[in-house]
Amino acid sequence: MKYTFFALVFALFISCDDDKKAEDIDYVAKNELEITEYIKDNSLNAQKGENGLYYVIDEPGEGKQPTASSQVTVAYKGTFINGKKFDESGAEGITFGLNQVISGWTMGIPYFKEGGSGMLLVPAHLGYGNRDYGPIPGGSVLIFDVKLIAVN
Repeated sequence: MKYTFFALVFALFISCDDDKKAEDIDYVAKNELEITEYIKDNSLNAQKGENGLYYVIDEPGEGKQPTASSQVTVAYKGTFINGKKFDESGAEGITFGLNQVISGWTMGIPYFKEGGSGMLLVPAHLGYGNRDYGPIPGGSVLIFDVKLIAVN
């Protein structure tokens, strides 16, 4: 009986230790490789910000330019590196504060002015991190086709 108890405690300890290791995986280097390969494979003219965010400006826009605390209306489509869509706003877009979304958006949307469009290639550390979030697996690179409709 005593040995059974210790075996159960040991199994629980090992199980918790494995979960912790999965959460602590550093995806920065993995995401960097995935993004640079995606850029090369799709012949994109992407730029990299200091924080690791990559972005493509198809149309810079001509209206107001938001700041990290602006309220904006953005139309978008979100996909994974493999092209599978996980979210989409529709042409009318959605309105939100840039300080209320993932860091990749807070940092990336201000590259555009109203009417601007392009792509944000968001590594996990600027997205949802290493943990699963709804349909988004932990450590995922997120690709957003965006159009900045308005700075409100």
